Amino acid sequence: MKRAYFIGLFLLGGIFAFAQNDRDTITGDKVKKGWTWGGVPAVSYDSDLGFQYGAALNFYYFGDEGIRYPEYDHSLYLEWSRFTKGSGINRFQYDAMNLFPGIRFTFEVAYLTEQALDFYGFNGYESRYESRYEDDEDPEYITRMFYRHERKLLRIFADFQGNIIKDRLLWYGGIAYNNYKMGTVDIDRLNKNKPEDKILPDTITLYDIYVEKGLIKSDAGGGNANYLSGGLVWDTRDNEPNPMKGIWTEAIFRWAPSFLGNGDYGHLKFALTHRQYFTIIPRDLSFAYRLSYQTTVSGTPPFYAQPLLAYTFYRGTLAEGLGGSKSLRGVMRNRVVGNSVLFANFEIRWKAIHTTLFKTNNLYIGLNAFFDTGRTLGSYDLDKSNLDPEDMDFLFDAEKDKFHSSLGAGVRFALNQNFIIAADYGIPIDKRDGTSGFYIGLNYLF
Repeated sequence: MKRAYFIGLFLLGGIFAFAQNDRDTITGDKVKKGWTWGGVPAVSYDSDLGFQYGAALNFYYFGDEGIRYPEYDHSLYLEWSRFTKGSGINRFQYDAMNLFPGIRFTFEVAYLTEQALDFYGFNGYESRYESRYEDDEDPEYITRMFYRHERKLLRIFADFQGNIIKDRLLWYGGIAYNNYKMGTVDIDRLNKNKPEDKILPDTITLYDIYVEKGLIKSDAGGGNANYLSGGLVWDTRDNEPNPMKGIWTEAIFRWAPSFLGNGDYGHLKFALTHRQYFTIIPRDLSFAYRLSYQTTVSGTPPFYAQPLLAYTFYRGTLAEGLGGSKSLRGVMRNRVVGNSVLFANFEIRWKAIHTTLFKTNNLYIGLNAFFDTGRTLGSYDLDKSNLDPEDMDFLFDAEKDKFHSSLGAGVRFALNQNFIIAADYGIPIDKRDGTSGFYIGLNYLF
């Protein structure tokens, strides 16, 4: 599938209250006080989705004394962007370290619309992927939207964390409301104002086939995935946005009971994620890795909730996959979806340049190299009783799933240790996972 992209990014910084006479003993930075902010406008173009325009802003309050820097007291994050063909992000997150004594409180409300969300079926390599079906120059071309469908998601959640053993062992609890509206791609909308040679054919997609054949059933049009969550966290990181040493391990149960609006799709999920950070050169060079196992313990999740990944705190827009910018970089988004998944990320991080921006804001430029890998362990059960042998050959592969892996590198621009603009480029090792992925966003992966 051919697409064209033009992306512009600008790093902005401002100070509302500050004093710059002291330096942090660990980072060597000028200590920040009061409010600071960072922002990044995003401009891009996708030949099918249209022009993207918008911005993300993050406000931080470090306290009047600055004794907690680089940790903050309050963070306000706002993101708004649009593609001209309808996709968009509307997101607000508030993260407070001391709004309630001894408790970290995170609240978010977001409305996310996607006109062409990736859909490759379930269980990784057990679902056949053929790039020629979306290549408009191939004789077997079907449509550039063959592996796409539409999603609109309203998400509201509140999370809480508190100390069991101060600054080490934490309890975690949360409640989340997720309302999904799912459907096939709106071809008429995407074709609006297109030149004749770029018109998308109004034909069947993989999602349409799954619905027609009963592989996706009553949850095809969407519904709720509302959760009560609880767990434990062991956290010894020296710096949250980009740790140089420490461990961050969490075990989470996420329960979607029927009485919470989940209907026939009540279920229980469990996630165990371990992250560890090692200093190679003090301040500048580190090695980090993440291992995660996520599984459905009981019940039947709806198909639209199956890609979700569970974490106690997440800085990105949406934690789902595997595949894409937040799990397996370079692998196609949501390429690996199953009842249980296992994945790992390994990353070398180098803070190559330390400087200041506008003489008052601390800035470092970082480079990273990574290896990502993951696979399904438990299959998502599909009712194949309506499929004939031709359908089976078209949709599925006899091979069982195995690890999907990618290699890549990236760059980071970090303002005052917390506001981090990220760019990563990943290449999958197996062509059944795509060709490559280029991502621009915020923050380190973990």
